Amino acid sequence: MEDRKVYLNTHTNLLELEEHMYPLVDVETPNVFRNLFHYDEIPKIAFNDRIVPHHMPDEIWITDTTFRDGQQSRAPYTTEQIVTIYDYLHRLGGPNGKIRQSEFFLYSKKDRDAVYKCLEKGYQFPEITSWIRASKKDFQLVKDIGLKETGILVSCSDYHIFYKLKMTRRQAMEHYLSVVRECMETGVRPRCHLEDITRSDIYGFVIPFCLELMKLAEEYKIPVKIRVCDTMGYGVNYPGAVIPRSIQGIIYGLMTHAGVPCEMIEFHGHNDFYKAVSNSTTAWLYGACGVNCSLFGIGERTGNTPLEAMVFEYAQLRGTLDGMDTTVITELAEYYEKELGYKIPSRTPFVGKNFNVTRAGIHADGMLKNEEIYNIFDTDKYLNRPALVSISNTSGVAGIAYWINAYFKLPADRQIDKDSRLVVEVKTWVDQQYEEGRITVMTDEELIQKIAQICDQLDFKL
Repeated sequence: MEDRKVYLNTHTNLLELEEHMYPLVDVETPNVFRNLFHYDEIPKIAFNDRIVPHHMPDEIWITDTTFRDGQQSRAPYTTEQIVTIYDYLHRLGGPNGKIRQSEFFLYSKKDRDAVYKCLEKGYQFPEITSWIRASKKDFQLVKDIGLKETGILVSCSDYHIFYKLKMTRRQAMEHYLSVVRECMETGVRPRCHLEDITRSDIYGFVIPFCLELMKLAEEYKIPVKIRVCDTMGYGVNYPGAVIPRSIQGIIYGLMTHAGVPCEMIEFHGHNDFYKAVSNSTTAWLYGACGVNCSLFGIGERTGNTPLEAMVFEYAQLRGTLDGMDTTVITELAEYYEKELGYKIPSRTPFVGKNFNVTRAGIHADGMLKNEEIYNIFDTDKYLNRPALVSISNTSGVAGIAYWINAYFKLPADRQIDKDSRLVVEVKTWVDQQYEEGRITVMTDEELIQKIAQICDQLDFKL
């Protein structure tokens, strides 16, 4: 065996053998992994059964891209809307700053005004960072405003390097490094967005490039953050899947072969194949401290990782919310729908109108007996959203009683049971609706109106 350095990994407490260095592989023709990504076929997931170990960091957190990637796919927010949402994010992240950063555009006066107004809040978290064009002028703008970090686009797949930039790998690396150096010379921390990493040559370009970035970090004594961008949503979390599609394989390579510290690795996922949440969680499990999200997953094409989803992933992984105020999630959903006119699909977890609504009559009967049977957790406590049942021809008196108690948030000493006259009258009306040919569930508005009428007739007060 060749004489390679043996060192103690303080995270795993195991002796490990220093890996080989990985030089840049400057190919003449692009490697676009046609064996995996043949454009007229569905992308393939291949396996080589190379397993990498879990490496959960000591601390994990969420970062936000609502005002950057999230804003690229919808009508721009006004300055006032940005400031309001930023306030919500601050409250949601809690005193421990679990929503660590939020990135902003600086292109327009509106965007810059929003940054100034948010800075005036004086919040430590989320730290305000930027996304700019890679130019000396823009780097200076970041510094003049008073921001300490900015994102820089460094596309890393041959699709981008050869077809979009019209460069070779060496030309792209040299260009990127010069831009990052310019950023660091202004004293600003660079956050390198490795676009399209799940179609890139990990060992031939990504790791050699990140090794050079770590050298710059050492030279300037300024940390360089690596954002792992699963731009097209090709990433998978299956054990033994091959890179570049393996999220854990990419994270492992950055840590082990490029020497990138966990706190400098951040995952940014897209949901093209319904994997944004699971891939983000996988990034945490295998060594990334940060996952980058947007509110309600609003982002390019199918969207980004929903921020609210990762709040609950965090709680499940750590056994605690660490001070995050999850009731703010409901406030944000209401703000988006009422103030911004954004329609959240009704079955969206945690925020959709029907996410904790039970429809089947037999399920509703179980809910009336014990809410835990059909509700994921105490949604009233954590989201100010008591579990509900939809009323239809299958709901029965149990479902109607439960709906009334939950919707009107009646205290225990005032709750009505399924034998109540009010419930019986509502049930008679519901049955009549379906006997006349109705096939849809009753809406909240219809029920509220009918219950008010019956309460007046019976001189009954809820």
